[in-house]
Amino acid sequence: MANVNRGNRPLSPHLSIYRPQLTSMTSILTRITGNAMLISALLIVWWFLAASSSPEYYAVANGFLTSWFGDIIMTLSVLGLWYHTLAGVRHLIWDMGIGLDIPTAEKMGWAALIGSVVLTIITIIVV
Repeated sequence: MANVNRGNRPLSPHLSIYRPQLTSMTSILTRITGNAMLISALLIVWWFLAASSSPEYYAVANGFLTSWFGDIIMTLSVLGLWYHTLAGVRHLIWDMGIGLDIPTAEKMGWAALIGSVVLTIITIIVV
């Protein structure tokens, strides 16, 4: 068997010279928002279960979700929902073979980021 010294081998140079790109960061953010929405959904399910259990348990869940911390969580959840939706639309457009060049992909990334903030503000104002 070959004597492979794995402990003293150098790291790949791409780790030291790689510069994050907007498209890679928005892709990572899409995954993060998808997972964060799962946590938000669990909080809403908890709220519904508490409402169906007893008035005391509902008061605890409702007190948490309507506190300043709950308001921050729900506002960030709306932001994540809008971003994830816009990023999904962007991926659908890419699946059709449209906008795959770098300038267009970056514009669509900025559109998803800015659009999610604008739509979140509109949602907060309307609701």
